[in-house]
Amino acid sequence: MHPMLNTAVKAARRAGAIINRATLNGGYEVQAKRANDFVTEVDKAAEAAIIDIIRQAYPEHAILAEESGEGTGGAKNEYTWVIDPLDGTTNFIHGFPQYCVSIGIRYRGQVAHAVIYDPVKNELFTGSKGRGAYLNDRRVRVTKCAHLRDALIGTGFPFKELTRLDLYTKQLRTMMKSSSGVRRAGAAALDLAYVACGRLDGFWEMGLSKWDMAAGALLIKEAGGLVGGLKGEDDWYETGDIVAGTPKVFAQLLDAVK
Repeated sequence: MHPMLNTAVKAARRAGAIINRATLNGGYEVQAKRANDFVTEVDKAAEAAIIDIIRQAYPEHAILAEESGEGTGGAKNEYTWVIDPLDGTTNFIHGFPQYCVSIGIRYRGQVAHAVIYDPVKNELFTGSKGRGAYLNDRRVRVTKCAHLRDALIGTGFPFKELTRLDLYTKQLRTMMKSSSGVRRAGAAALDLAYVACGRLDGFWEMGLSKWDMAAGALLIKEAGGLVGGLKGEDDWYETGDIVAGTPKVFAQLLDAVK
């Protein structure tokens, strides 16, 4: 395992331990960042633990994290750690067991390493560019699904961009008619990991943040899948609009969301 990936795994597991301990103890403070978007002291504690481990190993690297934003480190540094300490906070608050820790490491503008850790199931997804994607040390691949009509598709509601709700509703209607089924579990990073390991055949969502997508997108690519924006272009990281799936389902997904 690459040393940076090993550090990311250590950080993700440390954050997962904090999250699991909080589920047992309860009584944590919840704050609203904006409508339908929440943060808890658990998010902040998990992020602080991740950053502390990164800083010990790579003090010069840049950090982009959900709760603290741009961290210290050289702005022109070739490495940037993109962190979501608790993706699926609303699920976590309600005790709905679908959330994760997501860490992506970008090198010269491309994601080079990825870790997504589900502390509930103790499932660790890892990947490095050119070295494949793994679930608990077992190599994973996207499914061989070739037709959208047979595909199980994941999605997320544009709750941060309600002005796009009409567009999304049209997309959802089309997808429900065209696919085998649609699932919305509420943690985009984990949904992307599920595409990589074959639990979903595809995924689309609009208005995501960089830390929601960075790690999961690399896992899908390393598992043999495709990732792009709503028009298939490689602009998903900047726009926050992402479509992903098996090679053959991907093209059909793009047609369905247009």
